Amino acid sequence: MAVAAGVAVANIYYNQPMLGLIERDLPGPLIGLIPMATQLGYALGLLLLVPLGDLVERRRLIVGQFIALGAVLALAALAPSAMMLLLASFFVGAAATVAQQIVPFAATLAAPQSRGATVGTVMAGLVTGIFLSRPLAGYVAAFAGWRTMFWLGVPLALATAALLALRLPHSRSENRQSYGQLLASLATLWRELPDLRLAAMTQALIFGAFTMFWTVIAFRLEAPPFGYGADVVGLFGILGLVGVLATPASGFLSDRRGPYSAILLGTVVTLLSWVILGTWESLVGFAIAVALLDIGLQGAIVANQYVIFALRPEAQSRINTLFMGSMFAGGAIGAAMASEGWRIGGWPAVAGIGIALGAAAVTLQAIKGLSRGRQPR
Repeated sequence: MAVAAGVAVANIYYNQPMLGLIERDLPGPLIGLIPMATQLGYALGLLLLVPLGDLVERRRLIVGQFIALGAVLALAALAPSAMMLLLASFFVGAAATVAQQIVPFAATLAAPQSRGATVGTVMAGLVTGIFLSRPLAGYVAAFAGWRTMFWLGVPLALATAALLALRLPHSRSENRQSYGQLLASLATLWRELPDLRLAAMTQALIFGAFTMFWTVIAFRLEAPPFGYGADVVGLFGILGLVGVLATPASGFLSDRRGPYSAILLGTVVTLLSWVILGTWESLVGFAIAVALLDIGLQGAIVANQYVIFALRPEAQSRINTLFMGSMFAGGAIGAAMASEGWRIGGWPAVAGIGIALGAAAVTLQAIKGLSRGRQPR
């Protein structure tokens, strides 16, 4: 399940180190919007597809989504224009939400006392997929073209579908709601669960700050004084593997000490990373900041999922929809803000926005911590 989650989510990050190459092949202002389109597709898929995990048999749903993912990756590889690639990227994002079918399924299968560790293990696989996707895409695109990377994703998705069809256990749902009722219940869950709202808003801010970096880093490193290509940009993804270490560690800590300190720490580390990016514009500074960005993001997401999956066990897929949907909507907004900030004020403007998002996340958690008083353990 961890491997499958990584294979799925990797597809929404392939485009980031390849944007410079894609722009030379399909010139125009739409190329900078590809990361935003992918994140928006992911957010819509979370809203419309992930709730189905509370209603239908999960193995069949997961396998079907992987097959759909292979089909839309082929469309991206064949795209004759920037507009068609933008549209295909949107559907790649939607299909890749199969990763978020897997995470609550794993939480359902886990014993309560090891839920944090189980989610942390699956999220470690997901995170590994994210961070290996960028160096893989950077090197494949640099030496074989950006279309080749999308073609490579097709057999990966289909092979994963076949593997899961053989290995996943069957699930069973007692939910008798219609699809419309299932979607309507999202508003009720959002209204009734303040801890879910806090987790979702915090993670949206952190992921917005994270996505900002990856939206413009290819343009920054290709510009003077750096002048690097997609292969070097992709290497920064390897540094993100540091975040893999934070993922199971955060789950372990949440099982034993409670999740709230880990969440606050994730917001502080995110803010610190953007302070470094805004004040130390060098390859060394970028490398340190990337590692911190990934640690902050992954540590917070596992701790936040520890909180939300305990709220309503019978509604874990819908709760994950609200949480991850908010997070990726924040990512899409962050990508759009990064593109606009880069256009208007270059790197200093982007760094200023990143600092503001990190500070907002810290403030949100600090205020909640003060109102909570002594943190539960």
